[in-house]
Amino acid sequence: MSVTTAPGPASSAVSRFNPITPISRALTWLVSRYLPDPLIFAILLTILTFGLAIWLTPNGPVDMVRMWGNGFWNLLAFSMQMALVLVTGHALASSEPVRNVMGRVAAIAKTPTQGVMLVCFAAAVTNVVNWGFGLVVGAMFAREVARRIPKSDYRLLIASAYIGFMTWHGGFSASIPLVAATKGNPMEKTVGLIPIADTIFTTYNIGITLALIIVLPLICRMMHPKPEDVVAVDPKLLKPEESTRRVLGPDASPAERMEESRILGFVVAALGIGYLFLHFQAKGFDLNINTVNLIMLVAGLILHGTPMAYARAVANAARGTAGIMVQFPFYAGIQIMMEHSGLGGLITNWFVDIATKETFPVLAFLSSGLINFAVPSGGGHWVVQGPFVMPAAQQLGVDLGKAAMAIAYGEEWMNMAQPFWALPALAIAGLGVRDIMGYCATALVLTLPIFLIGLYF
Repeated sequence: MSVTTAPGPASSAVSRFNPITPISRALTWLVSRYLPDPLIFAILLTILTFGLAIWLTPNGPVDMVRMWGNGFWNLLAFSMQMALVLVTGHALASSEPVRNVMGRVAAIAKTPTQGVMLVCFAAAVTNVVNWGFGLVVGAMFAREVARRIPKSDYRLLIASAYIGFMTWHGGFSASIPLVAATKGNPMEKTVGLIPIADTIFTTYNIGITLALIIVLPLICRMMHPKPEDVVAVDPKLLKPEESTRRVLGPDASPAERMEESRILGFVVAALGIGYLFLHFQAKGFDLNINTVNLIMLVAGLILHGTPMAYARAVANAARGTAGIMVQFPFYAGIQIMMEHSGLGGLITNWFVDIATKETFPVLAFLSSGLINFAVPSGGGHWVVQGPFVMPAAQQLGVDLGKAAMAIAYGEEWMNMAQPFWALPALAIAGLGVRDIMGYCATALVLTLPIFLIGLYF
């Protein structure tokens, strides 16, 4: 997608000096020069993990090759769950009712700075609801704002959508709290199940998440470049997606009529709603990855109307998962090397060993951020860090829910420097990773106090 510089008169609201501008420019320059494509990034991390494990652990090259190969396909089931989160979220976001709502909300913004704030705010809120939905709807909403405000900086609009992703682990689709509350998870035998009342619905989590929802749009506003430096996009290239619904003629075959039958779609939706009712009736408000995906699927079926309309939306959504599907096996291999070689434990224990009861959540958060470069997955963090962080938290008398959330926060925070989960938004936007990551890295630096204060007190 081509972008062009859009000169214009200076605006005092944007052109006045603010301390964020030099940080944003410096980080944008650094990223544009040195951050490779996400696939190359994953390969380099594989090599780095391989070398560090040989250096710091008793394992030799043959051991590490065996671990990498054994782990390469180890997360296929989890990969499918994550892909479904993205696909069902995208399919729901592309439905006509949701797009109509996005159009009406986008009309609220009248200026470029209002546009980036609105995009970031909408992304932050929707990521609390569901991270796959938030990732996709944020990028689609950014495109809608770009259509309505041509002088907006397109790079910052898409970056603002991804910056809103920083709230996801405090919301309803947060993988670590949901996995920790799910029977059969890797830490159940060690620390038991941790109910979401002790993680997602705690006062500190609600406080951190609300603070991010408020602060992130302000950061995006302050990062907006001067009008003469804006990189805009040709509005002709921002055509809305075609409707997935089909209007049948009088000579349509019985097979075509079944495919476009609203009745069949609603029957499946009714089955899903019935199951969810029984599930919550028996287990209370028990959200996990599978129930979240089912909720998104049922909602998408209802809003698209017919099974084939929904199938077309899913087909459109699946294209955005291409980069993730290629890279996830590499990160699965890295995860197994980190876990089985003991390298992940060495890194985590380095932080844990110097921790006290008061500082433990902060240090667990920082270790999680570091490990996120190699394992950019909440569920993966639970596997790699849980066996070290959770028993140590139990021994020090640290609240187990807070220890789990510290791992979760470190993962969502460092996503602003790890481009893996930006891929769906970039696929929708038609941009490259270097176009947005400088802005994201700025948000990473400026939001650190929110997490540190929330975890320490």
